[in-house]
Amino acid sequence: MRYSKILLSTIALICLSFQACGQLGSGGMGSSGDWLSPDINRIGFRSSDSGISGMVQWLDRPVPAFPWYSSEDKFYTERIPETYFSPYQEYYTRTGYYVELGTPAPATGGVVTDPITFDITTATPSNVYYGAGLGLPYSQYLTLAPSLTNDLWVRGEANWTQYVVSPVGNYLQLVADVPIEGHAGFYEVVQGDTTAPRYKTYQFSEGYNTMDFYADEVGRHMLYFVINNQPSNVVIVDVFNPETSGSMPPA
Repeated sequence: MRYSKILLSTIALICLSFQACGQLGSGGMGSSGDWLSPDINRIGFRSSDSGISGMVQWLDRPVPAFPWYSSEDKFYTERIPETYFSPYQEYYTRTGYYVELGTPAPATGGVVTDPITFDITTATPSNVYYGAGLGLPYSQYLTLAPSLTNDLWVRGEANWTQYVVSPVGNYLQLVADVPIEGHAGFYEVVQGDTTAPRYKTYQFSEGYNTMDFYADEVGRHMLYFVINNQPSNVVIVDVFNPETSGSMPPA
């Protein structure tokens, strides 16, 4: 499989940005697969703090070892069994939050729907997830997370996550937390049988913003935004064709 120069350049910029800023939730390659494992020491967490050791072990867990970087193109046409989707069913729907409000899906050339403000006090998550593994209570996350970072999450019925496995053709509701309002560049890089980088500028309000993302094609979708020259973490959505329609959540 061939990688275009633009994909390699974009991934390099993501990695360099995260190394420079020490953002929570960065991704990288490890000896056993793909990790979503930030350097805890870089963002000010002390290993002696109560409960941190368990969090570090959880962050170091690999996500499912799908062969995204294999040279076998047939991987992208395979159908995936229900067991891969079931842990993530709370994070995707057939319609989507914006569609239910009567707002159309992202226009051609866009990445997500236009952001709107999100009232966190009326929809606080129970837990947040940085990858595959155990969850961290949202209340504890607030005490540990840096105060001036740009965060991006996938919102579920009860929890938020930064990694999802979804059937193709579903919507995911994203939540962005920004300390300062402004214009944000929103990026999507798709690792599939073809390279499909996308970019668009959106207006973000200070605090929490929500928007819909449509998983329109099979592949690994890497999503992040940059506002005020500060990159967010990367959200990864692995999108597949399901073996049966049973993997599709109710509309």
